[in-house]
Amino acid sequence: MPCVISSPSTDSGKTTLSLLISCWAFSKGIKIQTFKVGPDYLDQQQLSSIGQPICRNLDIFLSGEEWVQKSFFKHSSKYEFSLIEGAMGLFDGLGATSYSSTADVAKLLNIPIIFIVNARGQVASLLPTVKGFRDFDNGLSIKGIIFNNVNSVRHQKLIKEVFKNEDIEMLGFLPSDSKITVNKANLGLISPLDSEKKINVDYFASFAEKNLDVVSLIKFLKSPSKKILNTSTNYDFKIDKKKPIAIAEDKIFHFQYPETKEFLDELGIPLISWSIFNNEEIPDEASSLIIPGGFPEKYACHISDSEKSLNSLRVFRRKGFIYAECGGMMILGDLIEDENGNNHKMSGILPFKSKKSNLSVGYRYIKGLKDTPIIKENQLIRGHEFHYWEIESASSEFGFNKIVHNNQLSSPWKIKSWENEFKYEGWSDNKLHASWIHLHLPSCPEAAKNFVDATQFNYSPNF
Repeated sequence: MPCVISSPSTDSGKTTLSLLISCWAFSKGIKIQTFKVGPDYLDQQQLSSIGQPICRNLDIFLSGEEWVQKSFFKHSSKYEFSLIEGAMGLFDGLGATSYSSTADVAKLLNIPIIFIVNARGQVASLLPTVKGFRDFDNGLSIKGIIFNNVNSVRHQKLIKEVFKNEDIEMLGFLPSDSKITVNKANLGLISPLDSEKKINVDYFASFAEKNLDVVSLIKFLKSPSKKILNTSTNYDFKIDKKKPIAIAEDKIFHFQYPETKEFLDELGIPLISWSIFNNEEIPDEASSLIIPGGFPEKYACHISDSEKSLNSLRVFRRKGFIYAECGGMMILGDLIEDENGNNHKMSGILPFKSKKSNLSVGYRYIKGLKDTPIIKENQLIRGHEFHYWEIESASSEFGFNKIVHNNQLSSPWKIKSWENEFKYEGWSDNKLHASWIHLHLPSCPEAAKNFVDATQFNYSPNF
């Protein structure tokens, strides 16, 4: 069986270890299917950037247990080897619970755990840490351990002495090395689409060969024999192939799950790429537009100068359906204030300004307030939120404190976190949905059906 790479806490080296294994496998001509626990886009992009199959997200909260199982067995069965990179600490899930945690995914899939632990400044203290995690839940099996930041032979010998009587395999000792450090920014890792520092696959592979027991480790990478023959959801959609969907996708906008495009493609809906970074116009044949999340704040000046793209977006607002998540929503506003306090003009479709604020992150429960292109009144779905920007100066006419019907802009839903009460959020009418919330549409039948219906039957050039 394959393994889940986990750790006591975030920043212990899970992504680095996953990349080391993937690069080593690539150097040997071995294809390895990777997965990432949670809603993370950036770790997933890093693991997809080194010539291996596209990394897939496994998120119980967003997608449900059945989807996670089907996705894992479907994609892992295509290759001889696979691995899962965990999220945060082993038991960290929704709020203060372990629901949807790495531990939950490991138990759901019945696969072992390889633990990576930051050993800097520790020797004897490592043992109670590992034993505490190993013995906390009898439903889990920690089969192997890798120690990070072990920078001397003496340090390695002392750790081996501490663990000599434990029934757990020691699979490697990783020294500190800036060449295998993956750059980080506000939202976590820097996207490979946005970084000048690319992963040196040859160096990572050589480092892994030297510091990991790859011969022992490979047995924890064997893909399961179980296969899922049919993972498609049966939808009764009438698809008009003359109504393509345009998707913003470039170095600015790239927070998108690969399953979304695959889902739309399987339905037979034509997809067209649109690049704001390249100042392109939205293709004339597009009937709907998806603007995923990304980093518009970083490229605000560049976007503001992309008049062809912004004018095209304003024109498209009058004829097609627009779906925008997080950063995609920000360019629908009037202004973006960058980190230096400079304002940059956006499309002006929605009456707000975006500016830097505190981090807003976490899973969200969502309840529909009215019938919209994404959610119906009282429908319940789930999403997640992750951004440092906020919106302000919204006109009271379009405020979030009431519902406005008759196709006027208003909040499509109210949202709540694990710890807070429901609040109004987002903007919508019959031809627009814009929100901070990220959805995993393919695993959410309610929202997926609403979305496809909106792209196929709500197109009116004379709006």
